[in-house]
Amino acid sequence: ITHNMLCSNVKGVQNGFPLRIEADNIEIIESEFDSEFISMMLEKIDYEVLAAAAVSLEYNELPPIADVNENMKQDEQFQRKVHHALLDIHLQDGRLVCPESGRPYPVKDGIPNML
Repeated sequence: ITHNMLCSNVKGVQNGFPLRIEADNIEIIESEFDSEFISMMLEKIDYEVLAAAAVSLEYNELPPIADVNENMKQDEQFQRKVHHALLDIHLQDGRLVCPESGRPYPVKDGIPNML
């Protein structure tokens, strides 16, 4: 979820979102599925950014945004895939990279250093 809200803070950067993910280590931690929560999150997040982030973390189960419709957002199988991408896949070590400046922000033990 956090990645979908972070942007580069480099002075002068006009387009610091979305940050590109370069993963060195990811961890899968299963969490309890909550359909209502996922439905709410689908309205708040940038799905296209989520799908691209999932691919960068080697999770290729989310359909492209062009294939997602309102009926699909209520489909449990689709929601479970979104749940897995949002809540179960954790970037432990790597970098988040500004799309404009290329500045890397290190991620260590799951915590991004945005300074």
